[in-house]
Amino acid sequence: MADILQHAEGGVLTLTLNRPERKNSLTSAMYATLADALAQAATDDATRVVVIQGNEAMFCAGNDIEEFLHQPPMGADSPVLRFLRAIATFPKPLLASVCGPAVGIGTTMLFHCDLVYAGDNAAFSMPFVNLGLCVEGAASLLAPAMFGYHRAAEALLLGEPIYAEAALEVGLVNKVLPPTEANAYTQQIAAKLAAKPAVSLVETKRLMKGSQQEAVVQRIVDEATVFARLLRGPAAKEAFTAFLEKRAPDFSRV
Repeated sequence: MADILQHAEGGVLTLTLNRPERKNSLTSAMYATLADALAQAATDDATRVVVIQGNEAMFCAGNDIEEFLHQPPMGADSPVLRFLRAIATFPKPLLASVCGPAVGIGTTMLFHCDLVYAGDNAAFSMPFVNLGLCVEGAASLLAPAMFGYHRAAEALLLGEPIYAEAALEVGLVNKVLPPTEANAYTQQIAAKLAAKPAVSLVETKRLMKGSQQEAVVQRIVDEATVFARLLRGPAAKEAFTAFLEKRAPDFSRV
């Protein structure tokens, strides 16, 4: 079965992360599929709303670490950057349903969604520093704007989880539900949006994003440049080696 399931009904395209054996960690092929789906949906008149979801126990564990080590996402045309640009500039309503862990890109992608609904088991974390890396997805710009600087610093510098109720408090999610209800509720909201005039939704979203979108896209590029440099550095090497060896990393010499 495909790692990304695509289902279109009633003007709603649902993209389901479907790699439960690896906690929905994303591979380059999955990034490419998501980027292609968003690009097509952006120009398809039949698609009025897009939903990204996982299952009731897991949203996304971030990047597939083993593939990431052997095939690092370098270059402006990498599937990762294609996906980030696609989600940052997507013109139509974009919803997410998040249950269980949302790690790394599993959280940063949510800054680009218009509505986010979470199971009460959701845990959002951006542990890039703990891997010897920097944040991506323009989160260095969007997290302080949403959370306030000090809460963003706590999330990005410590990399510790933000649980569902705290995520609701800082505005990362719109509503917290039982995990068994989150996907269905998100579909209900998506159907409501799909019944509204598409041009009004698109124009309203464009006006809300305003001039910030250009800054967001530029920040994605800036972060990617630093990310690529850090990925080749000793801290990242130690972090990933420790991960594969199932031990705590030692950053005392880096």
